[in-house]
Amino acid sequence: HRVDRRQRQMCIRDRDKNILEYAMLCNDSNDDDGIIVGDPTETSLVNAGILAGINFEDIQKKYPRSEYIPFDSDRKMMTTVHKIGSEYVVITKGAFDEIAKISKNVNKSFYEENTKMSNNALRVLAIAYKKIKTLPKNNKSLESDLTVYSLFGIQDPPRPEVKKSIELVRAAGITPIMITGDHANTAKAIAEELGIITDGQLVITGSELKELSDNQLSENISKYAVYARVSPEDKIRIVNAWKKHNKIVAMTGDGVNDAPALKAADVGCAMGINGTEVSKQAADMILTDDNFSTVVEAVRQGRGVIDNLKSCLLYTSPSPR
Repeated sequence: HRVDRRQRQMCIRDRDKNILEYAMLCNDSNDDDGIIVGDPTETSLVNAGILAGINFEDIQKKYPRSEYIPFDSDRKMMTTVHKIGSEYVVITKGAFDEIAKISKNVNKSFYEENTKMSNNALRVLAIAYKKIKTLPKNNKSLESDLTVYSLFGIQDPPRPEVKKSIELVRAAGITPIMITGDHANTAKAIAEELGIITDGQLVITGSELKELSDNQLSENISKYAVYARVSPEDKIRIVNAWKKHNKIVAMTGDGVNDAPALKAADVGCAMGINGTEVSKQAADMILTDDNFSTVVEAVRQGRGVIDNLKSCLLYTSPSPR
């Protein structure tokens, strides 16, 4: 139907509002006395909805969850089901390249937009949905035959001090490695900005990593500066590959999935603010401010202590006759 410009703008705004409502419903964030708490990626979606005039608590109460499939690092998506009117709406949120595999309307333009945003260091999330009349007996069938509703490009800029800290660790003889669940293009753009990728080092994905044997990975480990779309098992393999070269490996992490790698590393460092209890228990030390520059300062002070001990031992040791 033909509509005038004003009506068309209203239609676009209504659709955008509906997309944000879906993003807020398929979300594990919580409202803690007016402050949205949770994973930063998810809270950014909730805050976008709030800015658009949507009340987070009201929409959660109005459309409570009927079914729930939580996020996991293998599927890279989560799904919630809500009763809206006379039918159920299945909402799935996650990595675009994974959701594209189970959706029916994905065309070339979606892939182009995903690549464009990833190359600009944006984390890309897809929101997909479908409407059903009754709840299935098997929840696995929920994540199929979906319609991609929208792509979100989310910016998680590195803290200003991180780039300088990367320079300092390199000068101190430490090799920084990025391990992330982000798309390879997103990870590469951020790593280049921070100076993590140097001297022709490469980016490798979890699927590519699985094609390498442990020996092949160990032989080529120095070639890779960035690991994208990795699994918890991949993180342990990376740690062990470096240890085979007699390197002392420090690992930082905050999630349940990071715990095995934190335990395997020579020094496991968990995040004290956003870190899970599982990651803290697996780690050797806990970073109370979640700041990478604090790790650098800890290394500097630790080396200073070692130098002082060496000087003291040399001073107190008897001279050979």
